[in-house]
Amino acid sequence: MKKILILLTSLSFNYYCYGQKALTFGQAKSQGISVEHLDSIYASGIDTDEKLSVFKTNQDKYFEAYQNLLQDFGKFLKKNNFLWSKTTKGFNRIYFDKSGKIEYFLYNFKPDQLTKEQEKTFGDLLQSFIKTYTFPLKASRKFAQCSPVTYMPATK
Repeated sequence: MKKILILLTSLSFNYYCYGQKALTFGQAKSQGISVEHLDSIYASGIDTDEKLSVFKTNQDKYFEAYQNLLQDFGKFLKKNNFLWSKTTKGFNRIYFDKSGKIEYFLYNFKPDQLTKEQEKTFGDLLQSFIKTYTFPLKASRKFAQCSPVTYMPATK
């Protein structure tokens, strides 16, 4: 009985961890994670076609919560001594479960903006951040949000 319990616990832990990934779009593709497939599973948090939006009625709260997520991540980076030496532009596609947990956080930066070491540190910190972060709005189904993002050096 103990062996079965340990096996079930191990399987559920692996499933949970498998679904929480911070990856570049290229890393996702190389791991067999297709954006097209994810987009078929996760609805749009907000969409120009209101019928496709998960958050139809409280769009202002949704935008505010999404901006707060990005700001919270920026604060997390700063707290962990990851500082931007220059304005750095990128793109995010974030996939959430119904409770607001981040299951996939895909990102890319424009070429030649970060060193290999900075890219690795950024990815490691992002992976750490998504393990504990929960989006404050709940939904009736899984949802996704994408956006360009600009990271700025700290002002004095």
